[in-house]
Amino acid sequence: MTTGTLSMTDENAPLIGHGWWFEEFTLGRRFGTKKRTITEADLGSYINLTWFTEELFGSTEASHERSIKGRVVPAGLVFAFAEGLVCPTLEFTGQALLSFSVDIRAPTFVGDTIRVIAEVIEGREERKGGRGMVRTRNLVMTSANGLVIEYEALRLVAKRPS
Repeated sequence: MTTGTLSMTDENAPLIGHGWWFEEFTLGRRFGTKKRTITEADLGSYINLTWFTEELFGSTEASHERSIKGRVVPAGLVFAFAEGLVCPTLEFTGQALLSFSVDIRAPTFVGDTIRVIAEVIEGREERKGGRGMVRTRNLVMTSANGLVIEYEALRLVAKRPS
C-alpha cells in the first residue's frame, strides 16, 4: 500500500475526535450523545472512590422497605457520566467548567442506559484570551424513565485560531 505524501508529522491532517470551537456552539444548536449503561460495577466503584457509603446505595438488604424499589444509583454518578458523554464536544477546546445547576427529576437504577440531549442556550465572547463562554441545557434521559436529570452548564471554550 502506498502512503503518498502523508507523513507521521503532518500537522495539516484533520484530528479525529476534536471538539467544537466556540463559534460552533451556536445559539439553539442541539446535539445528542452516545449511550452508556450503568452497571453494578460502576455503582461499586463510585461508592468506593467517593466513600459515598449511604445504606441506600450500598445494601440491598432492606430495599423492600424503601419507597424506591430497585438498585438506585447516586445522582452524582449519573451527572459525572453525563459530563463524560458530553466531553467529546469539548475535546481540545474546553478550557473550564465555570458553573452548573442540577435538578434531579427521577431516580436512575443499575441497568439503566443514559444519554444526554443538549441545547446551546447562551454564548458570549470574551474580550481577551481567544475564548468565549457557552451555556448548555442538558437533559439526561433513560429509555426506562425518560428525563432523570436536567442541568445547565457554563463553560469556557476556545475560539477558532485565526
